[in-house]
Amino acid sequence: MARRIAAGAAYGGGSIGLLGAAGVGVVLAELQLAKRSVGGGVAPVPPSGDGWYGLAYGHNEPPLRMGMLGDSTAAGQGVRRAGQTPGALLASGLAAVAERPVELRNVALPGAQSDDLDRQVTQLLADPARVPDVCVIIVGANDVTHRMPATRSVRYLAAAVRRLRTAGAEVVVGTCPDLGTIEPVYQPLRWLARRVSRQLAAAQTIVAVEQGGRTVSLGDLLGPEFAANPRELFGPDNYHPSAEGYATAAMAVLPTLCAVLDLWPETDHLDASRDEDMLPVAKAASAAASRAGTEVTGARAPWALLKHRRRRSLPPQTEAAPPEPSQVPREV
Repeated sequence: MARRIAAGAAYGGGSIGLLGAAGVGVVLAELQLAKRSVGGGVAPVPPSGDGWYGLAYGHNEPPLRMGMLGDSTAAGQGVRRAGQTPGALLASGLAAVAERPVELRNVALPGAQSDDLDRQVTQLLADPARVPDVCVIIVGANDVTHRMPATRSVRYLAAAVRRLRTAGAEVVVGTCPDLGTIEPVYQPLRWLARRVSRQLAAAQTIVAVEQGGRTVSLGDLLGPEFAANPRELFGPDNYHPSAEGYATAAMAVLPTLCAVLDLWPETDHLDASRDEDMLPVAKAASAAASRAGTEVTGARAPWALLKHRRRRSLPPQTEAAPPEPSQVPREV
C-alpha cells in the first residue's frame, strides 16, 4: 500500500485512500467520542525557539543553520518553555556534538497539513544568505485526522524535500506518529488510526528517500513508550506530547540529524547485531514504520539502508540566545 501511495503521488494518481471502505459509520461514531476526550485540557501556544544554541563553543566557525518545519509536533505545542520544544532540543544536541553554535529557525505551524510545507519552505529559503544546512520535517498527523488523500499528502512532502535538497540543505523527516496511541481513542478507531498512520509513515519514507532525504520513524517510538507512560509523555490536552515526550522523540532523531552532517561517530556500515539491513526501499519503509527510531537512508536504487543508531542523552535544556553583533559571522 505504501508503494502504491508513493507511486500515485509521483505519477499524479488521484485519491488512494488509507481507510478504504472499512466501517465508515462505526469510525465516525468513534471519532466523535474521541473528540470529546482529546483536547479536554488546554495546550498552550508553542513558544518560539528561534535563536542561537551552543554559544559557549565560540565562533571560530560560522554557525550551523537548522530549519524546523511541519505541524504542532514540530512547533512544540503542549510545552511552555522554548527549551522544551523539539527544535530547541535538537539544536542544543547538534551544537554539543558539532561543538559549534547552531542557529535555529522554526517555521512549523500548529494545525498545519502537508500542503502548508510549500509556504514553510519558501519562508526558510527567502534569504539566500541564510539557507539552512539541515532541516527537520515532522508532519502527517493532521493529514490523517483531516482525511487528506495519502497521495496528495506525500506529493507535498516530496516537493518540499526536493526544494530543500536542491537549495543545498540536508533533510531529515520524522514520519507520521502513531495516532493509535492517543489514550482517549477506542477500538476500532484505535486499530484503524494505527494502521493508517503507519501506512502514511511508510509512504513518507519512500518519497523522502527518493528525493535524497533520510527518515526516522516516530510511529513505534510514540507507541509502546507513550502507552506505558501516558500521564508522563502526553501533555495536558491528552494529544500533544509533554516535555518528556518531546525529549524522547528528539533523542531518536538526533543521531540521524548528526549523521547526515557527518558528525556522528557511527558510519553507514550495517551492524547485524542491531538487526540493520539493506532492503528494497518499500520493505525498508514498512519495517521502519513499526520500530522505534529506525532510520532509513537511500543507498543504490532501489535499495535503502535500515539503521538503528545508538541514542545518546540530550544536553541540558537551554533557551535560545540572540547573537551579539560582534559574534555574528560575516558572510563571505
